[in-house]
Amino acid sequence: MRKSLIARWIAALGLAFAALTPAAARAPTPALWAVSDRDTTIYLFGTIHLLPLKFDWRTARFDEAIAGSQQLVVETIVDEKDPGKLMAALSSLAFAPGQPPMSERVPASKRALLDAAIAKSGVPRAALDRMETWAAAFLLLGNQYKDMGLQAGEGVESVLRKRFLSDGKKIGELESNVEQLTFFDALSEKAQRDLLEGAIEQPKDMNKQFGGMLAAWARGDVNEIARSFNRDLAASPELKDALIKRRNVNWSQWIEQRMAQPGTLLVAVGAGHLAGSDSLVEMLRREGLKVRRIQ
Repeated sequence: MRKSLIARWIAALGLAFAALTPAAARAPTPALWAVSDRDTTIYLFGTIHLLPLKFDWRTARFDEAIAGSQQLVVETIVDEKDPGKLMAALSSLAFAPGQPPMSERVPASKRALLDAAIAKSGVPRAALDRMETWAAAFLLLGNQYKDMGLQAGEGVESVLRKRFLSDGKKIGELESNVEQLTFFDALSEKAQRDLLEGAIEQPKDMNKQFGGMLAAWARGDVNEIARSFNRDLAASPELKDALIKRRNVNWSQWIEQRMAQPGTLLVAVGAGHLAGSDSLVEMLRREGLKVRRIQ
């Protein structure tokens, strides 16, 4: 796997930790699906969790789906203004005795990058040394996103939560903060170190790479998103299984059960979960549910 692209697909998966190019001249049309039966409609929308300031992605059709939905369901609820719940979840899983120093968890050729990333983060090295590798990677990954001009407050989930809150509508989650982070906590040390190497790469090459994925998302090109994820994760089936397949299985089961209740809701999850043969969309179709693309 090209480790320098890890930040790109983490943002596109819509994970809690998760410009580039300006918005395309053509009108945006991010992919939108509807799962429906006689008395229930569940809209499925793929998100980018972090976006540049004022990136154009809303459409009239999508706003209709928002207006008609009684509830928003996201992967996990993160309050950017009060991240205490998320940090408590991270702290409950992040620390383990007997961890080697951070400098021993990257190749010698990457240690200068690691030192620079740690200094820039402001997190004490002693604290990072006590953390499991995946947790340290998440804390350092924030450097990349800031340098790339990505902002959580501009991300799709953040915008949607504000809209549904202002309308007095319910907001639910498919995973708690702890449940989401547990997928990372269960990764092998090798996979965690892949995350760490990606988290300390300089962002100069990320602008073009992430910009390409962002453009594909904005025009609704799920085939390109799937190809991109397949390329990036080809050498790490463990990451693909843990972060995409297993979670999609869980969510497809949740949606199947929710279809037994009447009503309309919007499910917004990372765009990577709705692309490819292992996508949430294809899993639902294999279960016999009616899924149609409406944008």
